[in-house]
Amino acid sequence: MSTLLVTELDGSVRLNIHVQPRASRTEIAGTHGTALKVRVQAPPVDSAANDELIDFLSKQLKVPKRSISILAGQSSRAKIIEIAGVSPASVRAPAEGEGIKQ
Repeated sequence: MSTLLVTELDGSVRLNIHVQPRASRTEIAGTHGTALKVRVQAPPVDSAANDELIDFLSKQLKVPKRSISILAGQSSRAKIIEIAGVSPASVRAPAEGEGIKQ
């Protein structure tokens, strides 16, 4: 069972994400404590890693990019993300072994 912490608030969900920039490919790599671990190919320069993270999550969860906000951790590996229009179950599924890759 995943230890991923997902909070539902007024039609959106919040979760912690641990980002690993400059990875060999962009993918969900399970959990990191209570956070979803996401590897991204982009370097952490000029918001490239944040932009790739939002693009990747948008495609995987089938929501528009504007539905995803980084609430905290713009320049950190540890981020708090809010996603509108998804259920907590749809966010937890990739961390529980579905192995989503780009």
